[in-house]
Amino acid sequence: MPTIRHLILCLALALPLVAQAADEKPEQIRIDASASTEPFPHFWEQMYGSGRASLALRDDYRKDLEKVKGATGFQYVRFHGIFDRDVGIIAGNRDGAWQYNWSYVDQIYDGLLERGIKPFVELSFMPPELSSDPKALHAFWYHQNIAPPKDYKAWNAMMQAFARHLIERYGIGEVSSWYFEVWNEPNGFWSGRPVESTYLELYDNTARALKAVDKRIRVGGPSTAQAAMVPAFLAHVKKENVPVDFLSTHVYGDDTAQNVFKTDEKIPRSDMVCRAVDKVHKEILASPYPHLPFIMSEFNASYANLPNVTDTVYMGPWMANTIRLCAGKVDIMSYWSFSDVFEEQGVVRTPFYGGFGLIAADRIPKPAFNAFALLHKLGDERLPAKTDSALVTRRKDGTVVIAAWNYAEPVGNTDQYTPGKPKGDVRHFQFDVAHGGGNATVWRVDETHGNAVAAFDAMGRPPFPSREQIVQLRKAGEMAPAEHVAISGGKLGLDIPPQGLVVVEIPAAGK
Repeated sequence: MPTIRHLILCLALALPLVAQAADEKPEQIRIDASASTEPFPHFWEQMYGSGRASLALRDDYRKDLEKVKGATGFQYVRFHGIFDRDVGIIAGNRDGAWQYNWSYVDQIYDGLLERGIKPFVELSFMPPELSSDPKALHAFWYHQNIAPPKDYKAWNAMMQAFARHLIERYGIGEVSSWYFEVWNEPNGFWSGRPVESTYLELYDNTARALKAVDKRIRVGGPSTAQAAMVPAFLAHVKKENVPVDFLSTHVYGDDTAQNVFKTDEKIPRSDMVCRAVDKVHKEILASPYPHLPFIMSEFNASYANLPNVTDTVYMGPWMANTIRLCAGKVDIMSYWSFSDVFEEQGVVRTPFYGGFGLIAADRIPKPAFNAFALLHKLGDERLPAKTDSALVTRRKDGTVVIAAWNYAEPVGNTDQYTPGKPKGDVRHFQFDVAHGGGNATVWRVDETHGNAVAAFDAMGRPPFPSREQIVQLRKAGEMAPAEHVAISGGKLGLDIPPQGLVVVEIPAAGK
């Protein structure tokens, strides 16, 4: 039975937003649906990261994968550790040659492909049997080995055996549509010294080994943290004539300017990711490979477990603004990650601990999941709009789709949840819609719409929710029903609370 507090919460979710104050002017945004557009590919939802490879064998991982696929239609998933000990690819050594066991590799990739998802293959980490230092273990809970290989002949042989097996099982037509990224964050997950030169040795060997199997295999790097090493990497592969098919790197909203740009400025969380994207975009343009595809193979608002950031409705405006600022400068951005089936810090203890995923433990959708589901509705053509708080797009059938938001900083910025409402005022928007009247369809994600955290708070944040509470939390995390708002005289007014995200569909005239 629902508690009284839960019933009160449900009533609160149904209440309308605060009405616009009579003396407060709305932000006016004029929309001309017949204006010239720019292409607007959905670069932010083509790929997601996830927990390490072996977790892809779990039922809850696969159910979360299916849910995010249904909401966003994404194509690729990236994870660490396809060569880790728990995947078991090294079966033994016979007559001086390593023997391989592809059983779990096959189950992992079969499970993805059966769900319409392709692997973005991160080639990591070092199998203990091939490691130059068996004690070079990272601090993650599963203690992956991050040393260079003790023998590059053995590493290259494994790369080639891996590639040949994938081609034999799935066909080169399929495998050539995947991406193969050499390692993960050598400037953090690599014990080779000096870091740059030893990583480049790994890249050279790996890229050449894969291309020796089939030149159609796509390989890239340097997969660095903090948008590092890009000019040096591109200059090196050009000088040494090493194959490269894409450029990858990572950045997070709370990376520092000192780490990313070598400056002492204070870059806000709202701007950091796209400032880094712009930096790398320009570095590629200035390189010998100005048309090289650019993949930000990890990003999020935080690299830490901050419950007031990644668990909350803050992620809606943050993500929408990130899309606005990064558009046109990157080919794919891979949000880290799609699910909190995730064990870098150990077994998840409670559903809302600041995990990176769009879906919390026990398959509870977070506000971020609903934000991505809403942003999926955007069209693939971008219309001009003079604002920093909205995106205006058009679909091929003429439907105008608007995302508008009210950005406000997180309530707290610690690893402990801080209750309270985000600071700021309700923002009032008026859209002047040149092409029509009729009704607009409006979806919301905010404190009282599509927010399972509010229900979790109302329950007292139980560390281990009961089965009945899990059902209630899943229900509370569902997308709020759409509203239908009249467009009167070509004008549409909307109020958005702090940290609120709204997506509006306006059908083409006559539809």
